[in-house]
Amino acid sequence: MTEIIKRKLQDEINALEHELIHELPKEIKKAAALGDLSENAEYHMAKQRQEFVKARVRQLGKRLADLSLINMNNIPKDRVGLGSTVKVFDNTKNEEVEYKLVTSEESDVVAGKISTTSPIGRALLNKKVGDEVIVVSPNGKREMEILKLSTIHDELAAIAEAGPDEDGAKEAKI
Repeated sequence: MTEIIKRKLQDEINALEHELIHELPKEIKKAAALGDLSENAEYHMAKQRQEFVKARVRQLGKRLADLSLINMNNIPKDRVGLGSTVKVFDNTKNEEVEYKLVTSEESDVVAGKISTTSPIGRALLNKKVGDEVIVVSPNGKREMEILKLSTIHDELAAIAEAGPDEDGAKEAKI
């Protein structure tokens, strides 16, 4: 899971650095050759893009560093944490719902993947089966009870037990 995200972030960083080092200097030089810089829209747009790209590279680099700090040993084995799949009974909606807690980059509410930083994700973190949680969100309070929990460690153990797939490799989704 985090390795795939790290790869995507690194790919985006590489593309932006290429733009920053190779493409933008050419655009700036070409625009500067057009003359008066005080009224040169092409020059100002290229410089703005350069500043944006620099900021985005810094932002992605920080996020990449944060993801590198994730230690599997710090993710709980018996409580809700990153990578956990949780079945809850939503008392407010009177229905069972299943969520998978993921990083913000992987979040997809429609697919049931919620970020650990979302209101529901934060409320569920470090809870056990049988615990009741109150989720405070912009839509109001929701009461939920945890019915079932499968941690990232349980899922890794299941993958290890399953053995290699048809290609002869173990596909880890972590």
